Amino acid sequence: MFNLPSQLNRVSGLVVLQVCCLGLCPSLSAKADAIAVEDLTRNGTQPITQLPVATAIARETYVEEQRSHIQPHNYSLVLYPFTEEHQTHWQNLLWSTGILEPRAAYIDEAIAYLMGQANAFQLSANQRQTIEMAFQIGTQLYLSAPNAHPKIRQAMADAVDQVHNTKWSAMALSALAQGETTPQQRYVLSDRIRQRFPNWHQDLYLRTTLHDVAAIDHPIAMPPLDELLDWTIAPEQLHLYVLCSSDRGQLCQAVLKDRQGKFVREADGQLWSVPLGLRSLHTGLSWNFTRGETPQGVYRIKGTIPQPDTDYFRPYGQFALVQLFVPHEPGVQAFLPSQTKAGQASWSGGLAAYQVLLPPTWRNYLPIQQTYWAGKAGRNYFRIHGTGEDPGFFANSRQYPASAGWNPTIGCLSAIEIYDHQGRLQRADMPKILAALTDIDGEDFAGYLVVVNIPEADRLNVEEFLLGQQD
Repeated sequence: MFNLPSQLNRVSGLVVLQVCCLGLCPSLSAKADAIAVEDLTRNGTQPITQLPVATAIARETYVEEQRSHIQPHNYSLVLYPFTEEHQTHWQNLLWSTGILEPRAAYIDEAIAYLMGQANAFQLSANQRQTIEMAFQIGTQLYLSAPNAHPKIRQAMADAVDQVHNTKWSAMALSALAQGETTPQQRYVLSDRIRQRFPNWHQDLYLRTTLHDVAAIDHPIAMPPLDELLDWTIAPEQLHLYVLCSSDRGQLCQAVLKDRQGKFVREADGQLWSVPLGLRSLHTGLSWNFTRGETPQGVYRIKGTIPQPDTDYFRPYGQFALVQLFVPHEPGVQAFLPSQTKAGQASWSGGLAAYQVLLPPTWRNYLPIQQTYWAGKAGRNYFRIHGTGEDPGFFANSRQYPASAGWNPTIGCLSAIEIYDHQGRLQRADMPKILAALTDIDGEDFAGYLVVVNIPEADRLNVEEFLLGQQD
């Protein structure tokens, strides 16, 4: 976790966020200081204090439903061949596999087989979706224990060597490079991709993945963080900064600036701060792939959307969702406040138009460009929202003690909501998030969120900078 100085942590009211991508995502929970339930009434956020779907019995029933899918016969390609009629079966099964992360040879064999269908002739849209899920879950299982999944590893190696689809080839390269490989092995894998795809620099997935793999052995130096935190993307806009470790198993930390560019403080004068969980459920799935890690870079904050109903309680919790947009994503009226003409595209201009949103020293820093390329790749529906899911729902959370209590995500930022065994709301931080943003800019608030990974060597300087904002 990126920690503020201890004296700040003792006095600050902390908010726990988690991140999901796409409206499909499951949710997270966490432990943190939180405001009392009776105080959760501001800005139209009066909570439902008890929800049947949040009871221990309801939650265990849902977990048992997922467990019931993990049976050998469900992974049988004889009973469920890779034909159109069985794609829903495979997609539901893969999702349960990602949640529970079971280990069994028959599971690895099925996933490896599905990945091996990548070059099949005339794949339907559903079949392509199943194959992509197999690569996502395959990445997750392989990187959870590289030596325990030889069949998946071989399927990844075959994809690097043979698969025509550049996205899936890039996913395989990314997974293998993060596994137990040497610098020489990473070079050989990357070189194989460059040989197979001579125009790799023109392909978004290959180019970004090759850059990330190269950075494993040759990290890119981060520009001065104080210049990023002092910078104004656009005047009179709130700015929310999310400061992370490159290890997303660690918690991130966020700070907020108001429309005048001043860091927001708590009522007692201490710096307002927010711990965030940004780890993808699919361990190691990179930012440039759907359901992967939350991209670094600039997001547009643009108001809220209502939580639909209790059917969406598990993924979203019970409070309104804050909308986030990346460049190229439809739906935002204007990524920049100046883009207000009727019919004007939400994003106009290329990479250069994005770079001018950043301070000069940051414009050529590749990691901070991730939201630009993620949007171009089609990632979307990032939100800040609550969560109705139990902290123990996702099995692989046990592998990350530094963020114990925070569940993984598939892209969005989600705030803590804690319920007891009777489904009674104990604490929730989404109202605090909404109140802070509303206090700065009204109910139709707008501004920017910036995510950035901080190298270990720079963390002390960051803490000193933030402590200086107390003066």
